Amino acid sequence: MSALNYNHLRYFWAVAHDGNLTRTAETLNVTQSALSVQIRKLEARLGHPLFDRRGRQLHLTEAGRIALDHADAIFSAGEELIVTLRNTGSARRVLRVGALATLSRNFQMAFLKPLFGRADVELVLRSGSTSELLQSLEELSLDIVLVNQAPSRDALTRFVAHRLAEQPVSLIGTRARLGNRKKEDLAQRLRSHPIILPTTDSSVKIGFDALVDRLGIRPQIVAEVEDMAMMRLLARQDIGLAVLPPIVVKDELDSGILVEANRLPGITENFYAVTMERKFPNPLLRPLLTHDLLM
Repeated sequence: MSALNYNHLRYFWAVAHDGNLTRTAETLNVTQSALSVQIRKLEARLGHPLFDRRGRQLHLTEAGRIALDHADAIFSAGEELIVTLRNTGSARRVLRVGALATLSRNFQMAFLKPLFGRADVELVLRSGSTSELLQSLEELSLDIVLVNQAPSRDALTRFVAHRLAEQPVSLIGTRARLGNRKKEDLAQRLRSHPIILPTTDSSVKIGFDALVDRLGIRPQIVAEVEDMAMMRLLARQDIGLAVLPPIVVKDELDSGILVEANRLPGITENFYAVTMERKFPNPLLRPLLTHDLLM
């Protein structure tokens, strides 16, 4: 099967938008007969007439309307390709973002805020494990990945980790649990309340284990949870005190549903944006990586 001749398609596209063969031939600086030949060749290739010829006027057939829709998409994509590779004109309109499934939604919203409300931008958001997301980044199906641990870099990878923020970690609980016990120090709270922790491979969990070892405490662990959203729900249900960055429960803290008790010394949660070294990076990344991340 022979390939589609895109010169024929472009001639058809021009005529379809103009609606007049003579005028289009003058615009393209070709003879009317030559233009007609090109369109007939395209019709023969597609196996359908594209125009109904009514006197001097051309009207699209059903097949012609379908062909025009595809031609619009094809030539629009071609213009976007030129703009992107020349890095001139308007920026690419699609940004594909991957985020660790357990990452704070509040952090993600704060990071993407510069693009919200822009009519020329389409955000494609995906979640998954770190390995899945980094593989998609290498395959160029994602432009950026949001994680809480920087990936290793070696000669075989071209990851660039942008450290965006470092958040403190605190004990978070309900006002009912903490309201009458504000004078408790950190050691007392860790001894007297059940604790909700992130899972074992979390840097926060590692830091917490080191902290309680230094204090000589064996806290009651009521749950180890992978998903930050689930930790927030468990804290709201007063299952225990959650070991969380306050950004994760910002709305609950602002409304008073939850209360921040003690900051945990030496424990922080880091947030990274990971990109790849590319010759033609997505220009929508710049406003995200350079704005002040207010959380």
